[in-house]
Amino acid sequence: MTESRRSYDEGCIAAHALDLVGDRWALLIARELFLGPRRFSAIRAGLPGISANILTQRLSALEGQGLVTREPLPPPAQTIAVYALTDAGRALWPVVAALARWGAGQPGHNPRRFISPSALMLSMAVEWRAVPLTLTAGFLIDGEPFAIALDAGRYRVTRGAGAADLSFAGSANRVARVVYGPQTFVQSLAEGGFAFTGDPALAQTFLDGFDLARPDPELPF
Repeated sequence: MTESRRSYDEGCIAAHALDLVGDRWALLIARELFLGPRRFSAIRAGLPGISANILTQRLSALEGQGLVTREPLPPPAQTIAVYALTDAGRALWPVVAALARWGAGQPGHNPRRFISPSALMLSMAVEWRAVPLTLTAGFLIDGEPFAIALDAGRYRVTRGAGAADLSFAGSANRVARVVYGPQTFVQSLAEGGFAFTGDPALAQTFLDGFDLARPDPELPF
């Protein structure tokens, strides 16, 4: 049995936006796709609380709204499809980033709960303070490779592996504690639970660029 969608039936543009992406899971599905196309199974792995039926419904709805496309893989995997964000779907990034930044300042967050690899890498992009560094950092998070490239502080994250000045590997929850502290990097190394190669002093400078406590932007009202 499929769920019936209900509209707010308002001319407000915020209400219109919520008509499109206000369903539970919709924005988190987008989160799992910001770093590139993914198979159904990979999306679901990043959203362990969603059932296969609900994920199918949400993907179908997002496809119908022009936010997600479904494309077959090239041979020999022609029967397997990947899902990708359209331009309109990718334009949701500032919305998700603002929600993440706002949520970081609210009480009740439990960092011990499940964090998907994509969620961690995107949260790091949100919380980067544009420290003037130039380096590459590789992350192997729960078996998924990611690369961060800094060019004079300009931040870019991609899915995939490559040569890196610093390399981190471990579970998303453990690496999140390394990135966001409150321990120093040397203390994190002593505690263990993750793998690292590179210069610890450079790693500390890199990790100092992530800040969950940045002030909110000035309100226009």
